Amino acid sequence: MEFRFDEKEAAFYQEVEDFLKKELPPDWAKQSLHWPGGYGSWQLKTDESIEIAIQYRHKLVEKGWLTISWPKEYGGREFSYMEQAIFDERTSYYRAPNSDVIAAGIVGPTILHIGTEENKREWLPRIASGEISMWLGYSEPNAGSDLASVQTTAIEDGDEYVINGQKVWSGEAHRAGFAWLIARTDRDAPKHKGISYFIVDNKSPGVTIRPLINIVGNHQFNEVFFDHVRVPKKNLIGEKNKGFYHLMTSLDIERIMLVGIGGFKRVFQELLEYVIHAERDGAQLRKDPLVRQKLAEIRIKIEICYLLFWKTADGLDKGLVPSTEASVLKLTATELSRSLAEVAMDILGPYGLLEQGSPWTPFRGMGPRGYLDCVSATIGAGTSEIQRNIIATRGLGLPRG
Repeated sequence: MEFRFDEKEAAFYQEVEDFLKKELPPDWAKQSLHWPGGYGSWQLKTDESIEIAIQYRHKLVEKGWLTISWPKEYGGREFSYMEQAIFDERTSYYRAPNSDVIAAGIVGPTILHIGTEENKREWLPRIASGEISMWLGYSEPNAGSDLASVQTTAIEDGDEYVINGQKVWSGEAHRAGFAWLIARTDRDAPKHKGISYFIVDNKSPGVTIRPLINIVGNHQFNEVFFDHVRVPKKNLIGEKNKGFYHLMTSLDIERIMLVGIGGFKRVFQELLEYVIHAERDGAQLRKDPLVRQKLAEIRIKIEICYLLFWKTADGLDKGLVPSTEASVLKLTATELSRSLAEVAMDILGPYGLLEQGSPWTPFRGMGPRGYLDCVSATIGAGTSEIQRNIIATRGLGLPRG
């Protein structure tokens, strides 16, 4: 691949940059405490910030940037995957509000791959217009890494399916309008061959959402219960009982979409700025050889992650299926999230334990939040162990253990 943008891509990069500077408040990125790769530290705390996020999403819809790479017939712009990657990199660098990455970034592309024409006509225009938002209904109390073990059932009853069961770690379910859900449609089939995909309206009778407060004190996650929830048959997505194989497509997409690559560069720059101006025991921190070495190692890892990010986008534009590449990228980025947090805490020292509110807090209080949240990065969308297994079997052709 060419290791630079062509003229069209460079122009788009600048267009996105100018748009973000215009549409977001100048201090927006500095107000955010989101740790790159993590699932739990993103939070809009004030009514003003929520309104800014809503207006930002409207602007994306107006420009067609909510679904940049989709076909035009379904509300997209048919931009290249490289342009999609440029958009994702810049928006994550500026910590732009999460513009419903689930519906537009995961669900829509999955429907494009596996959905029937009826599925596409029913859901894609509504996602592209920003009309609906979604949450992922995958994990259950006894089904996390092994999603083929889900026990939530969807049983046919006339023109409907009746859903019963429980989902957990359901990010943003309390704010989204619909569930993107896997459920068992054949209890007698082998566990990989009896699962199907559904879209479920949160307002359906029998849906109960209860909050789970995460380790940094945010309400990001929920547990969701389904008690005889009736869903129209048209809400079955793709082929019945092929949901596990469709899920593999969704997870590959998720592993690319949720990287948030620009956030790593932003946090590193902020940490570097702190080191340049800080002193410890009367000496300039930037002259400490151990600090310099740690920062250099993180900078190298960020460059490697960027390389994998652009390489994956380039492969998609060439028509390649990025299954192994998605796992390599996800593993590298999420392990980077942990490395960055550990290095930050090492450099900050005892004061790094202080959160916002203390006059002695360094690095805007990012240290402890990042250290607590980074673990989630290596679990969501498939643990690091799962990614290594995928790389070994799919990428290297090694036998299953």
